[in-house]
Amino acid sequence: MKLEINKVTHIYDKTVLKDISLSLDGYHSIAFIGVSGSGKSTLIRLLSGLEKATSGEVSINQYDVSSDIYKRKIGFVFQSHNLFPHLTLKKNITLVLEKTRKVNEEKASQIADKYLDLLHLSDQHYKLPRNVSGGQAQRASIARALAMNPDIVFLDEPTSSLDPILTDEVLTAIEELKGLGKDFIFVTHVISFVKDFADYVVFLDDGHIIEHGEPDILENPKTKQLEAFMKKVR
Repeated sequence: MKLEINKVTHIYDKTVLKDISLSLDGYHSIAFIGVSGSGKSTLIRLLSGLEKATSGEVSINQYDVSSDIYKRKIGFVFQSHNLFPHLTLKKNITLVLEKTRKVNEEKASQIADKYLDLLHLSDQHYKLPRNVSGGQAQRASIARALAMNPDIVFLDEPTSSLDPILTDEVLTAIEELKGLGKDFIFVTHVISFVKDFADYVVFLDDGHIIEHGEPDILENPKTKQLEAFMKKVR
């Protein structure tokens, strides 16, 4: 994956990202970490094209992230599962495939079955989101993202609303996806998952990229900010 962030600033009612730049090539699982309010979730939304930066440029694999071509190459998993509450887990996938990708009903059913089974939901296909656990609903959300056959999967704090047992359930399922040949960009507060799953880590603080590198920076921080953060999350 080739990622280029060039002098990006983003403003809501205050400046959330402050003139940040980053150039990476050859990594397949990039983690953004930092305290709440550091700008990491905003950055992942800019990288996925869900929002447009106030200023600066963002590209991934040489695509402008605002382009329609790029947006068809990504999948996004939100903090909460965002499933349609009135549809079964399977229908949440088949409907999106049929309506947005023009996949026929039979093929959509096959794809939904494949990814629900891959996420260990083979006995949950016809249940509504309210009738499964939070971890199962979030795994169904991941299955829906994968069903779009994305090159890159974005995960924004996929376990933030789950208890420790369900958190482990979801993160274990994500780790099992490594062999699919997808790239991942994710935000999480679970540092053990970062160490296991990421091959590159970017630490943000107060809208700035403070330190970045391969996961061993978590054990040997070069900045006081990352050192202080790691002491809090160990």
